[in-house]
Amino acid sequence: MVSNINQLLVQAQTAYNAADWSSLIQYLQQLILGADSQHPEIVKNREYLLKLTLSILEVGDFQQRWEITKVLTNLGNIAIPPLIEILEDEDVEEELRWYAARTLGEFQQPEAIAPLVELLKTDEDEELKAIAATALGQMGTVAIAAFSELLLDEDTRLVAVRSLSCIPQTETITPLLSVVQDSQAIIRTAAIEALSSFHDERVAPILLNALDDIAATVRRAAVLGLGFRPDLREALDLVKRFQLKLYDFNLDVCCAAAVSLSRMGCDEAAKHLFDLLISPQTPIKLQLETIRALSWMETPSSLEYLQIAFTQCTSETLWQEIVTVLGRVQKPQTTQAAEILLQILRCLSCGTLRERRASLRDAPRTLTQHPATEIVNINCAIALSLGQLGEIQAIEPLILLLADSNVSVRLHAIAALKNLDGEATHQKLQQLANNAALTPDLQQGIAIALAEW
Repeated sequence: MVSNINQLLVQAQTAYNAADWSSLIQYLQQLILGADSQHPEIVKNREYLLKLTLSILEVGDFQQRWEITKVLTNLGNIAIPPLIEILEDEDVEEELRWYAARTLGEFQQPEAIAPLVELLKTDEDEELKAIAATALGQMGTVAIAAFSELLLDEDTRLVAVRSLSCIPQTETITPLLSVVQDSQAIIRTAAIEALSSFHDERVAPILLNALDDIAATVRRAAVLGLGFRPDLREALDLVKRFQLKLYDFNLDVCCAAAVSLSRMGCDEAAKHLFDLLISPQTPIKLQLETIRALSWMETPSSLEYLQIAFTQCTSETLWQEIVTVLGRVQKPQTTQAAEILLQILRCLSCGTLRERRASLRDAPRTLTQHPATEIVNINCAIALSLGQLGEIQAIEPLILLLADSNVSVRLHAIAALKNLDGEATHQKLQQLANNAALTPDLQQGIAIALAEW
């Protein structure tokens, strides 16, 4: 055992002398990260190993430095003083100080806090300060006192709040509450965002109050934060509060309200979203967010509202978004989503498509033709969504799309068919391949699909 360790030590020294950093990293990893890292011979040479490790940190490339930091942290607290020295040396290259700050955060030791805090207070390099803040955040509760001190200084308050948000401990709530009324909106926003991750009785009243903040960013953060509390839906009348925010002066707040309403998961919330969606005064950006919100709810009523909205909207952008989100619906609502898409497809069908359908079975009842009838992108999106849902009932309608005059529609239909029951779909196509009663376009489309299978 000792002979093997001594051999590795000699090999490490040889690699160091030859500036063979890749080999040196391997030897150090074997010595310090291996199963025998606590062997007395290695412990005795820990200072020497630290010297070799630091040499790579100082002269290695980006990847080599990344790998050697793992070795540094395993060397123990003896690595902290030289890392602090690097961090405090303003003449050292920026990347090296970056690694020093990042590695100090890995130790989670009180002695590493002071130099990182000092850097936040005095250094002008914003990127380095951000790394130092992240490193402090990694230390967890041991750094909370330091951040509380930084909250007192206006110049370091924002970075302190953002760092506290990286510590998922209830001990951070009290210092965060101290700045929710700060004069700077950016501070209030950061504090509200951080507090939103806690299900603590002190937080909900703060978020409710922030719904009426003068700053839109604060209102948005409060809306999103309360959106994660569907358990308080009834107690705080959240559906009504979010419904009011759908008509906020700021569009981003409105979009956030749509998202939070979707998380309430009730029919009342879905109705509010539907009313907003079909209103001619609603901006297109908010309509799109509302469509997504309804789809995320994945309730029978929310999906029905999407189907109704498709017939009432007049924008190709909205039509395409509706059929796209329907394809992302998860079980157990995939069958309902597929049925809606098939009904939409029938509404989009012109006379020739009904003739193709009649070649497979009796023609269905006549449906009102939708303005999107000849829009290729809609048909492509429907085919894609049907394929994603994987419902077997979509096989026949997708086969009918193989006769479409547009190449893109046919290719999307083939791709969708492949996502369904492969064997059943292939058998169906083979059965139809020699059916002389089919239209020439459909025969050709089926032949292309079989060739692509």
